Amino acid sequence: MNNKLDKKVIKKGLLPYLFLFIIMLGVLYVFNVLNRDINELSYDEFIKKLETGKVTELELVARGNGQTYEARGTLTGYKKNESFYAALPLSEEVMKKIVAASDRQEFKLTVKPDPDASSLLIILVNVVPILLFIGIVFWIFNKQLAGNRNSLDFGKSRAKLVSDDNQVTFKDVAGLKEEKEEVSELIDFLKDPKKFQKLGARIPKGVLLMGPPGTGKTLLAKAVAGEANVPFYFISGSDFVELFVGVGASRVRDMFQQAKRNAPCLIFIDEIDAVGRQRGTGLGGGHDEREQTLNQLLTEMDGFGQNEGIIIIAATNRPDVLDPALLRPGRFDRQVTVNLPDVRGREEILGVHAKNKILAEGITLKNLAKRTPGFSGADLENLLNEAALLAVRRNKDEIGMSEIDEATDRVLMGPAKISHKYSENDRKLVAYHEAGHAVIGIKLANASDVQKVTIIPRGSAGGYNMMVPSEEKLCSTKTDLLEQITGLLGGRTAEEITFGEITTGAHNDFEKATKIARAMVTEYGMSDLGPLQFEQPSGSVFLGRDYNKPQHFSNEVANEIDIAMRKIIDDCHKKATEIIKKNKDLLKLIAETLLEYETLTKEQIDYLVEHGKMPEEDETNYESLSITKLKAIAKEKGIEGYSKMNKAELLKELDEKN
Repeated sequence: MNNKLDKKVIKKGLLPYLFLFIIMLGVLYVFNVLNRDINELSYDEFIKKLETGKVTELELVARGNGQTYEARGTLTGYKKNESFYAALPLSEEVMKKIVAASDRQEFKLTVKPDPDASSLLIILVNVVPILLFIGIVFWIFNKQLAGNRNSLDFGKSRAKLVSDDNQVTFKDVAGLKEEKEEVSELIDFLKDPKKFQKLGARIPKGVLLMGPPGTGKTLLAKAVAGEANVPFYFISGSDFVELFVGVGASRVRDMFQQAKRNAPCLIFIDEIDAVGRQRGTGLGGGHDEREQTLNQLLTEMDGFGQNEGIIIIAATNRPDVLDPALLRPGRFDRQVTVNLPDVRGREEILGVHAKNKILAEGITLKNLAKRTPGFSGADLENLLNEAALLAVRRNKDEIGMSEIDEATDRVLMGPAKISHKYSENDRKLVAYHEAGHAVIGIKLANASDVQKVTIIPRGSAGGYNMMVPSEEKLCSTKTDLLEQITGLLGGRTAEEITFGEITTGAHNDFEKATKIARAMVTEYGMSDLGPLQFEQPSGSVFLGRDYNKPQHFSNEVANEIDIAMRKIIDDCHKKATEIIKKNKDLLKLIAETLLEYETLTKEQIDYLVEHGKMPEEDETNYESLSITKLKAIAKEKGIEGYSKMNKAELLKELDEKN
């Protein structure tokens, strides 16, 4: 194999030199031709030279089908590159004179036939250039097509047939128990359609999967095709929309033609809101290409029969923008909501993604599921992957709880800003701010459990408090929402009581608290204004709707809404002030401990509240040690500049030292 490669390399290396050699030969030939001195003689001059014996060499070449001769040769006294040329008529008299002179003077005489009379030469001169030109044009045309193979396939469907190698079944889809049951009828129909035909049952033509991003809508659609073992066509809604009007409609027609040839089959359209948005919306009117494509899709879904074996599954996280014609019976007549997983679903999803990962002893998927409310399936997969990457970066053989905690923080808030330096006064402000949140969470009966408190900056936050509901609820009560607002105001309240000063650190808390308070007044009917809904959740993406958004209440009611919101915030602020003033010692204890340890877990906080001090330190686990203890260890190991390092920098230096 290597010998062949060497030969190819040698050939490629010799080609430029060979090409240069040919060019040089051509240049030398042209140079010699140009340097030749050719004298043109008339017929009389040639005859005179012939009769006087001046010709030393003569060559006759027939021209014009033998009607004339070209005479070329040399004369006595000519130089090396000098010659003559003469045109002679074809006659016996001329030929007799030439032959007689040749016999008499014995010079070299050569007679050649007409080269133009050769049929091969005629073909070479007349036919070959035409064929060569046609070949070059054909080659250029093919090259252009190869560069853009889809240039002539504008109207062809972009749907891709998923191969059996990538087949997914329900075993690969964790959680989603009810959702699987909803689509199980589709599998039975695709496997045995005659069973439904006997009873005249009409299987849904289209199933719309709705839900937040990352909840497994695409995976569920693939699992339906895998369980039914039928062809599965995958296409995105954006694949239909093109610059030219009519291309999308043509692709829809072609897609359904392919599906009918391979029925029974399943078509999956991801992000259908890209092509299925409501028609005629927006300030500038409609979108011709998208609306024509949508019209064609609606027509095709009505066009095929109810038992042809073609089922369409579509997915979107924006069902509110879809055209109503898509959602009527006979089209997407079954709508399945794929929600965020509950604690049991999260445990099953973690089990799927943890199969190829090595977890340390003591780590249970059940506890991880409890710590991650609100996480989607994609978030959970990302969480375990980040934890695995951290374990590899730290040269560990298994994934520990510290890696999972850090990965959770990364997913929620971003990476820690280890090199970020801030003053001791700022550290104290952040510590008391986060301790205020923690005290409210600990003392309120219906508040969420405090899982973690840290003053390590992440993202735009100087620290954060992770609070998880003690149990997952389908609906929130008024008390739950009020205590949630109270917890959000705990940080600012702690600043006011401790320092007699307020900072900008609570701006994100105020944003969340104001949003909850406004929703309580305008959407949930949880105020003195009564059970009225003044506003709807804003989620429309159409500029025209938002610009012309109607207001269904008067200015007087708007003022009452503002007063009701202010009353909710003020009451919660008063309650937070009362709780923190009663628990100043606990506030100080948590804040001072935070300054020493920077991060506190739920177990440490519970022990701190119960015993008034931290549990005994495990010197083998650096992450659980205080900054004072870590600096002492760093001093023993000879780490330079340890006294000015924060905990994150000390941990990094100690890991590198070990």
